Amino acid sequence: MRPVLALVLAVLVPCAAAAACGEPAPHEGRLVIAAGGGSGVYRAYAEGIARAARADGMEARVLATASAADNLREVARGRADVAFAPADVAALALEGRPPFQGRLRVSALARLYDEYTHLVVPADSGVHALPHLKGRTVATGAPGTDTETVATRLLAAAGIGGGVRTRPLAVRDAAAALRERRVDALFFSGGVPNEAITQLTHAMGVRLVDLGAYVGPLRRFHGDFYQERSIPAAAYRLFAAPRTVGVPSHLVAGSAMPPGRARALTRLLFERKDVLVAARPEALYLNRRGAISTGPLPLHPGAARYYRDSKVAG
Repeated sequence: MRPVLALVLAVLVPCAAAAACGEPAPHEGRLVIAAGGGSGVYRAYAEGIARAARADGMEARVLATASAADNLREVARGRADVAFAPADVAALALEGRPPFQGRLRVSALARLYDEYTHLVVPADSGVHALPHLKGRTVATGAPGTDTETVATRLLAAAGIGGGVRTRPLAVRDAAAALRERRVDALFFSGGVPNEAITQLTHAMGVRLVDLGAYVGPLRRFHGDFYQERSIPAAAYRLFAAPRTVGVPSHLVAGSAMPPGRARALTRLLFERKDVLVAARPEALYLNRRGAISTGPLPLHPGAARYYRDSKVAG
């Protein structure tokens, strides 16, 4: 029996061994992964985790939701076991700030990869810097998404939060609206490349506006999880690599998850990394040393034990 299979079965099947370890055993050997909607990174990554779990004897399914905020709610309510969420939305959940009605008890199993903020405009647009959006119509992401969170914060940092007509459109709808000139620009935060934006570049000429100047204000006012990143020029056949805002994305669990199960699921990520990479290239960025940097979310004690046993943390 493979070591990871033995470990997963030991914590997922009610048995005397779990009691002997002082860890409550989960009520059933199944895994529910909240992954947001559409066909983006979260969905593909979640499908990879589900396939890895099934290979090790678990029942697993991917739960579609409307947003990262909903992912966090599903985990906190116990309707999902793990979920994907970016650091900035997770911080709002911990603090109980809108769009959340109260503080959620959630923690992280691993930092997975960084999301990149895109500000996309037509190639012939007069928008060359964030303040140029004043008076224009901008797609700012579906409600509760990281796109909405970071777009709202960027507009405020540029001093034009009240001077822009915003449209709450998910990236596919936003790309269609930009192509039809119903909006002047669109924001998107997520993996690179994004399929909808790639298709948009084939349908019309576009530019990505440089956002590097706003990383500092975002860090000062909202958290040091925001980092300056560059979107590779090759990702969208650009002439240059625009600077932008990066935010880590984490795999989240409820704080009440038994430590043994959290440890087993964390180990599964690394033991079955090849399955995850086959599902989505972003899984290449998963590594034990970087995975422990889950701020602002606390690292789940079970995950911390896995990393400590792996001589990464502690």
